[in-house]
Amino acid sequence: MTEQITLYTAKICPFAHRVELALAEAKVGFTRFEIDLSNKPEWYAPKVNPASKVPAIAYGGPQVSPDLPSPDSVKLAESLILVEFIADLQPESTLLPKDPVQRAKARFFIDAVSTKFLPAYMGPVARGTPFEPLWDALEQLQALLPADKTYALGDEYTAADIAITPFLARMEVWLTNDIGAYKEGEGKKASEYFFAGDRFARLVKYWQAIKARESFKQTFDADYIKQKYSARFAPLRAQAQAAAVAAAA
Repeated sequence: MTEQITLYTAKICPFAHRVELALAEAKVGFTRFEIDLSNKPEWYAPKVNPASKVPAIAYGGPQVSPDLPSPDSVKLAESLILVEFIADLQPESTLLPKDPVQRAKARFFIDAVSTKFLPAYMGPVARGTPFEPLWDALEQLQALLPADKTYALGDEYTAADIAITPFLARMEVWLTNDIGAYKEGEGKKASEYFFAGDRFARLVKYWQAIKARESFKQTFDADYIKQKYSARFAPLRAQAQAAAVAAAA
């Protein structure tokens, strides 16, 4: 029987979303505690995660109120480490393949997400930079997807897919709702280019399969992300427009 797990998370955070997906896929019971990232509890850093980030897990020890974490529980952090930890807790799950070659392929895909996709991901939405670096990164990931399988490694949803799922989900929200530091209307154009064009047909098919999973439906609130991203990124667009006007004056 698995020890008690308390997950410290935040709905806005894609990294924390990875761990919620892993727990849902592995069917591991846990206690969820939402951390307000703009007003973190004073006890969180000293008693749970010194880096003061989510996600984090308190594992084992007595079952206590999450806001009174026990010193007897083990505190663990970092999303990809936690996904592997959950896979080790539930080796019968498909989170990490048993075959060494497939496991290596999973880690290779995860590395591509970390080193190629994530550096380009925030450019358009947070800084208003051109979309092409993001498209190039997505194209590199698409090239790793098997043509005749459902997910990144095959027909099983694994840690490789979990690594990118939260970011594709949030990208769809900010593209389709035209949220970002880029010029008004550019998100809609980019959304049509990505979802309706030929360049990313394989990746879009992959994304649709992910969206249909129960674990995704249980862990993602698109309306919440839309509201939070609108509040966060709308001022950046206004600032960029003001700067452009000032520069032209």
